[in-house]
Amino acid sequence: MKNKNQYYIALKEDNGQLNEIDLGEKLGFNEEETRLIIMKLLSEHKIEYIENGTCNYSTMKRSKGKNHEKS
Repeated sequence: MKNKNQYYIALKEDNGQLNEIDLGEKLGFNEEETRLIIMKLLSEHKIEYIENGTCNYSTMKRSKGKNHEKS
């Protein structure tokens, strides 16, 4: 889904400056479409609910654990 990836990248770059709905509107999405994109990103564990400035969502921090890519 092109819109989902576009929103994810914008959320990452915005760093909590705009709220999640305003960010979607800036990208040309209506509120309903923005909420659907957020739900999909949450279900994929790409974002998490966390107060980050004016935005209530943040991209997940990727950590390299012992199960991450074995040599």
